[in-house]
Amino acid sequence: MKTNPLKAGVERGELQIGTWVNMMRNPASLTMFKQAGLDFIRLDMEHSGPSIETVADFAAMGRALGFPVMVRPPEANREWITRLLDVGIYNLHCPQVDTPEHAAEIVSASRYTPRGSRGMGGANSGNDFDVTSMPIMERFKFTNDQVFITVMFESAQAFEHVDEIASMDGIDALTLGPQDLAQDLGVFGTPDQDRVLDEKRMQIIEASNKYGKTCAMLVHSSEQARQWRDAGVLLVNYSTEISVLMDGYKSALSEIRG
Repeated sequence: MKTNPLKAGVERGELQIGTWVNMMRNPASLTMFKQAGLDFIRLDMEHSGPSIETVADFAAMGRALGFPVMVRPPEANREWITRLLDVGIYNLHCPQVDTPEHAAEIVSASRYTPRGSRGMGGANSGNDFDVTSMPIMERFKFTNDQVFITVMFESAQAFEHVDEIASMDGIDALTLGPQDLAQDLGVFGTPDQDRVLDEKRMQIIEASNKYGKTCAMLVHSSEQARQWRDAGVLLVNYSTEISVLMDGYKSALSEIRG
């Protein structure tokens, strides 16, 4: 069975740099992302349209390449967690985690007994169709150890429970959803937005350090990436493939047309 290179990387204290994938549907693109030097990609099912079949194809290619694929499901519930893990995704980026109860549900749904109550399927992509090479409880432990759960703080309510959620066994990484959070806090589009969000980012970093969790951050520039890397962030998600393509074409066309 395959291990999870992303989880291994953060456990070694190595910076992991990825990008959102919102538009591309060809899993062969993973060979390009890997060649470019990225450490992972994050597929978005909440605000984009990939089907579970597309995600399964990306998962299979990622496992073959040893290139991690992370997925943000439409909702972090048992149904989506089960399906994504069973098609071969190890890394889940869980949106709208507002309460300890929700965080506990995510942990339970994502781990087999005795750490949780993940639904049990047969031979599938999530176990590389290998159900015979080790005793079942050893296989469950191995699989549990590969799963990597990031939870998103996207509301004022979530920050009321930051310590309870951050300290929970089975929650591996913490991050925030800047736009939804800014909207919920009433600062979206105001002069206070950047200051307030940076304060919340620091809360996430402090909670990660306090409870031995990984901190993840979305950035839109190399300057931001270095800023949060130097602050202790190990999972950096740089922009999206849409933004990189748009910026590249706009810049080239501007030069060509003068």
